[in-house]
Amino acid sequence: MRVETSQLDPAIAARLKRNADGLVCAVAQQCRTGEVLMVAWMDDEALHRTLTTGRATYWSRSREEYWVKGESSGHAQQVHEVRLDCDGDTVLVTVDQTGPACHTGTRTCFDADALLTP
Repeated sequence: MRVETSQLDPAIAARLKRNADGLVCAVAQQCRTGEVLMVAWMDDEALHRTLTTGRATYWSRSREEYWVKGESSGHAQQVHEVRLDCDGDTVLVTVDQTGPACHTGTRTCFDADALLTP
């Protein structure tokens, strides 16, 4: 169930540009290598939980619930840094990933389909 009123710092909340569903895009990046691991979605509460617990927390659009990455799989994301992009519509979550990041079991969600390579 989605939290209606979040404890997210109002100064941070004021900077967010949410989509029609109240979400911002969250890009998870491996802290040591810069590798992009996955893309997910956060609402204010998911961002608040991420900032206060140090564990990457997202909003699942399909299950309509919060999920802490790795809570069921063991493939956790320990948060090192969280940044907001210049437009306020994307959050960069720099993490230390344990195990695969993708639900398919691959290291990243971007392993399979290279549309253009050098």
